[in-house]
Amino acid sequence: MTTLNKTNICYYATGKRKTAISKIWLYLNGSGLILVNGKSIKNYFLNIFYINLINKPISLFNISSSINLECYVYGGGLSGQAGAISYGISNVFNKLDYSFHKKLRSNMLLTRDSRIVERKKYGLAKSRKRFQFSKR
Repeated sequence: MTTLNKTNICYYATGKRKTAISKIWLYLNGSGLILVNGKSIKNYFLNIFYINLINKPISLFNISSSINLECYVYGGGLSGQAGAISYGISNVFNKLDYSFHKKLRSNMLLTRDSRIVERKKYGLAKSRKRFQFSKR
């Protein structure tokens, strides 16, 4: 388990996606380390798609080697957690320097994706699927 130097200047933001909630701390003067729930990002997310989704807001700016990110995420599945972390990182970059806002907004990284699973209705098989109708 790797630990971060927490004596540096810190910024905090949250992100949500589906039912996942993430808490992001950004430390300046870091070494480019990204921790998710105390693990390295590559140990937590084994799928490269999720790692690329999280690294998308980081790759827009050339500051990845000078910051450390500490992420705590709970709820949902891996897809929702990766989306929540990506949105939280975008929010923390927006707090870090407002000049990043235009680039983050144009890449659709500051827009909250509010889609969640629709609830099941009574009398139906799922939320919209019906049981087979028999005329006779």
